[in-house]
Amino acid sequence: MIARTVFAANWKMHLGPQEARGYAERFLAAVAPRQGRELVFFPASVSVEAAAGAFAGRSDIRVGIQDVHWEAKGAFTGAVSVPMAAAAGASCVLIGHSERRHVFGETDEDTARKLRAVLAGGLTPFLCVGEKLPEREAHQTEAVVLRQLRTACAGIASGDLDRIVLAYEPVWAIGTGRTATPDDAALVHRSLRGALDVLGARHVPVLYGGSVNGGNIAGLLARPEINGVLVGGASLDPAVWADVIQAGDSVIR
Repeated sequence: MIARTVFAANWKMHLGPQEARGYAERFLAAVAPRQGRELVFFPASVSVEAAAGAFAGRSDIRVGIQDVHWEAKGAFTGAVSVPMAAAAGASCVLIGHSERRHVFGETDEDTARKLRAVLAGGLTPFLCVGEKLPEREAHQTEAVVLRQLRTACAGIASGDLDRIVLAYEPVWAIGTGRTATPDDAALVHRSLRGALDVLGARHVPVLYGGSVNGGNIAGLLARPEINGVLVGGASLDPAVWADVIQAGDSVIR
């Protein structure tokens, strides 16, 4: 039984530090804490410290970072380490997002290295898996997402695996306006849950991401297989994101 519903916002390459502070002020005025609901924000790395400070008064809100390198330090221009992210106020890390995989060429093995580094650094990994449209049309969805999950988690103790949050984000639905139906998403979530059970991880929230909005979130969260959402575009405006969360609140168990 997963005890919380997670609403995670990925701001991608938007909202600098000053904008993040203004966003937080408006969001906090619109959304009160609620039992059983956790809110997570993933700003750009330059805005992590500003967002963490702005949200610091709310115990139901956590701030993360969108990516890290697996090394703690070194000659990796442009990269951010896990210790750096933690020092800026991040408690969570997005790992293996489709844009990291398919825009920046990150491999399954790179994702696995990052997952281990984040766990070793004491932060919460949000591991993303998902298939591209040709893979879906070739009926390879299950094979792709299970490969991504198993490669990332290979050799990790079940106790550490239970610290992970897993997000299923079909690549064909991210930013396209298309979304998996609740039935389609639930089917993939059941496969992922089965693989997690085999790995000994039975307390991992499994989120859905891919063009989630105020009109479809209730239908998605009504499915018991779906423990929350990871949202990009609909989270960039604090008023819109507040409306999406409140629409989802109607079906929190």
